Amino acid sequence: MKKIISLILAAVLLSTLGVSASQEAVTVSSECSIEDINEPLESVTVNAAIGQTLDIKAKSVILMEPYTGTVLYENNSDEALPPASITKIMSLLLVMEAIDRGDISLETVVTASEHACSMGGSQIWLEPGETMTVDELLKAAVIASANDACVALGELIAGSEEGFVAMMNDRAVELGMTKTNFVNCTGLDAEGHLTSAHDVAIMSGELIKHSLIKDYSTVWMDSLRDGKSELVNTNKLVRFYEGTTGLKTGTTSTAKYCLSATAQRNGMELVAVVMAGESSNDRFNGAKKLLDYGFANYSFESLGAELSEKEISVSKGTVKKVELCTEENVSILLPKNSKEEITRTTEWKPDITAPIKKGEVLGYVNIYVGDNQVGQIKITAKSEVKRLTPWVTAGWILKEMFKL
Repeated sequence: MKKIISLILAAVLLSTLGVSASQEAVTVSSECSIEDINEPLESVTVNAAIGQTLDIKAKSVILMEPYTGTVLYENNSDEALPPASITKIMSLLLVMEAIDRGDISLETVVTASEHACSMGGSQIWLEPGETMTVDELLKAAVIASANDACVALGELIAGSEEGFVAMMNDRAVELGMTKTNFVNCTGLDAEGHLTSAHDVAIMSGELIKHSLIKDYSTVWMDSLRDGKSELVNTNKLVRFYEGTTGLKTGTTSTAKYCLSATAQRNGMELVAVVMAGESSNDRFNGAKKLLDYGFANYSFESLGAELSEKEISVSKGTVKKVELCTEENVSILLPKNSKEEITRTTEWKPDITAPIKKGEVLGYVNIYVGDNQVGQIKITAKSEVKRLTPWVTAGWILKEMFKL
């Protein structure tokens, strides 16, 4: 009877995944339960105004605009906490940078080591000696948070997981992640393996600047090994939140439920980080509240220089004045319906003296919202101005003499 029941349960599982028993497809081991993966998020849209407190059941949260680094909302964002698999954001950043440098490619073939195959936790059950491409390992690491795939990628880049972790910590220092110390590249619980929501937002913002990562982080379902290994994205926002671009979930008994979520709407991309949520739904609904808050209250506004001067005097030049030009409009992150006045001030170089090259920066238009400077536009020379020398003057005199 037990055998019959087991066979029935296996058949139900396979039919749920949409594959036949003959295909022997198996969903890879996930870092957390995916029983509720098809349940939508809370339908309530957050309409909280700037300055109001959001009800998020998590120990630490932050909302950041990654290209300016502007923090739009935070609560306890600098506390160092166990990050679980959102650790992999740094691992994936180093992989993207290695691809950009040409050190590896998506077609590079990787042979799984004994160490990579020993990871446990979420995995694709790599066997020692098994080969996969970087592309396949990225699918496994990003979509299914596979620890074995992540370590295999790290060993490819640095030769060992230890060497790769050293690279991760070095990169964290370069990015100004002051509360971070990585002990491994997977996020498995380890003493001293810590980071903060603010630091996670920093590395998340750096990662999404590599558009390639979104080819993986926006995928809901995929497969490996000719369809035999099913990959299901543990980030529910990919399916249920408009504009989601990623990024990474993390779950362990120590770290609880963590998430770094990225989404883009109307030309603005945001990073929402939730750490130590009490439940899986808490992290997803918390990230949704943060993103809703950001999109409701902020936007990018295109601002121009509005420079009144068309030219400026030049000393010791072959001409007395040079025409000016400014860069195109700059996009400034502003609160929607801001009542603070937008003002501009002009800042010139202290001494504008020839020679001057075409395109040389002669000054700046500084843009303010209230008392805060929010942008700067370069003022440049529209043409070259040569220096007036005795030889140039003599040449002019001779030219005029021969005209007589």
